[in-house]
Amino acid sequence: MTDKSVSAGGAGKAATPGTIAAEAPPPAAEGLLAAAKSAGARGSAPVHLWNPPFCGDLDMEIRADGTWFYNGTPIGRPEMVRLFSTILKREEDKYFLVTPVEKVGIRVVDAPFLAVDVDLDEGGGAPSVTFTTNVGERITAGPGHEIRMAGTPEIPRPYLHVRRGLEALIDRKTFYRLADLAEFGPEGRLTLRSGGQSFSLEP
Repeated sequence: MTDKSVSAGGAGKAATPGTIAAEAPPPAAEGLLAAAKSAGARGSAPVHLWNPPFCGDLDMEIRADGTWFYNGTPIGRPEMVRLFSTILKREEDKYFLVTPVEKVGIRVVDAPFLAVDVDLDEGGGAPSVTFTTNVGERITAGPGHEIRMAGTPEIPRPYLHVRRGLEALIDRKTFYRLADLAEFGPEGRLTLRSGGQSFSLEP
């Protein structure tokens, strides 16, 4: 990658240092972004229905803090990251960006998403806990969107299942809010109720 990119009008424009220019996607990923745009405005693409041939690995990585990197440079445009996230697919312990015609591998250090906020709705007497991720998705914990705990009691690592094996690491401040919303269950474990299910907040 160079420090300049060509805008839609064809004029060169300097990129912000340390980020990929907002005007153009990484050259090797232009087709991926086009597929993401055509797949849907806000929802994720139906990647579970796509089984294209593997086309090799892309030098793209999602770091543990949720930041996306391309060729060692952070992708600075949130909309570009959101679009990439809609075509993300997990197969066993490997991650890919997928279109109907190609599949490229990327690296994920921990979880591909980060849960950065949470809201509680107790309407109707049934608590509902809804998370917001770093790419703007809102997910309510419950069937199909379970919370699981990893780590240790001293350093807990809570995760929320987003879709089809993709998880969001619940960040520290959001986990502390969950702990405030939780109650002690019959076994004396801190437990959160949402969507008709109960989730332990202890590893």
